[in-house]
Amino acid sequence: MTMIVLLAATFLGTVSNNVVNVVLPTLDRDLGVQPSGGVLVVSGFVVVLAAATPVTGWIGDRFGRRRTLLIALILMAGAMAGAALAPSLPVLVLFRACQGLACAAIPPAVMGMLAARSGPGRRIRVMGAWATANGVGQAAGPPLGGFVGDALGWRAIFWLLAVLSVLVAAGAIWRVPADRGRRTSLHWPGAGSLTVGAALVMTAATAVSQPVVPRRAVALLAVVGLALLVVFVVVSRAASRPLIPPRSLVETRFLRSVVAAFAQMFCLAALLVTIPLYLSGSLGSDTVTTGLLVFSLPAAMALLAPAVAALGERAGPRRVLRTGLVILVAVPLLLGLRLDRQEHHLVVLAAMMSAAGAGIALVQTPSASGATRSPGGPSGASLGLFTMARFTGSAFGTAWVALTYQHATFAVLFGGCAVVAAIALCVSFAGPNPTPLPANAGTRATTPA
Repeated sequence: MTMIVLLAATFLGTVSNNVVNVVLPTLDRDLGVQPSGGVLVVSGFVVVLAAATPVTGWIGDRFGRRRTLLIALILMAGAMAGAALAPSLPVLVLFRACQGLACAAIPPAVMGMLAARSGPGRRIRVMGAWATANGVGQAAGPPLGGFVGDALGWRAIFWLLAVLSVLVAAGAIWRVPADRGRRTSLHWPGAGSLTVGAALVMTAATAVSQPVVPRRAVALLAVVGLALLVVFVVVSRAASRPLIPPRSLVETRFLRSVVAAFAQMFCLAALLVTIPLYLSGSLGSDTVTTGLLVFSLPAAMALLAPAVAALGERAGPRRVLRTGLVILVAVPLLLGLRLDRQEHHLVVLAAMMSAAGAGIALVQTPSASGATRSPGGPSGASLGLFTMARFTGSAFGTAWVALTYQHATFAVLFGGCAVVAAIALCVSFAGPNPTPLPANAGTRATTPA
């Protein structure tokens, strides 16, 4: 029952991220804003979530993960109610940012509690369940938002999620056992430079495609953000108790997991943004057809996640991860070439989207398992950094589409996805190969990712 509650919290966080995407045109009309302004409803959530996760991970370590999760769920419920009542776009964006802050505490707390409750032999299976919850959330968010928005209006979406937040919080009070935090001080220079630096870099990536934002402003945001990330490494190396020890950033198991997670989310975001634009814009497909075809990708993620966990236990997580990255190199390339040749049979497109979903599923579980099994894995801040990498990949994937969709061929657009996945594939060979499990190992150990 405890795992069900934790996975429900994961589902809530994932759904909260993408549930409003479908109703953005209606939301823009109701609030009287341009589409470029409505995009802030999505980006405000993602930027705050990604930037805050290392610090919220530390908060879970310091004050207890269960307590942190409960506070996050209560804040989520309040922010959802505030969004439902928002009279203007700035107020709505503010409450969406609060939702992102609340959601930032969920992944490191949930992953930490799941890892703590599972021995090494069950780690990849437990992370497979976590990946399933993520996949189900990815699949359910857009159709749920579309259905509720069409039937009751976009404000009803937030009321529904507010009720769900309260129910998950009640489940956490009832079934999730309490844990004690550990006394540790927050390294403010490292925490501040990492949080602000990551936020500025992601803001620059989001703004680069906006014609109203001067290029000099985008460049300034990017330069200052990158400089702050360098400051984070420098001050962390000099600190006796840094937020995240720099050596854990380059530890091979953690590094390859983070890079793979970034690549996976980059490809996921690029596909989920490009294909709907192509279907509805270039082909004139109706909403139902577009939704069903796009649904095939996250549906494949959710359906394959349990099988991926079992496969990882048999073949080894790193081999599974590499297979997924190979798929994410090949499928986008083939998809780009087909679309450039005007070969757009919907059944074939659905099959290719499903194949991409399979590749993402093959990467998601081993990368999460590898992050939790690395030396820094027990640290909430390190798990927060893993989550930051995932959502940064999503932000950069979306920005890449915005830059290339109208100005380059599909081969170039999806070739960028293939390049990112190929880099992650090369990084997956870093470090020593894992030792294969003996046939009778049972649940005593698993191969590291």
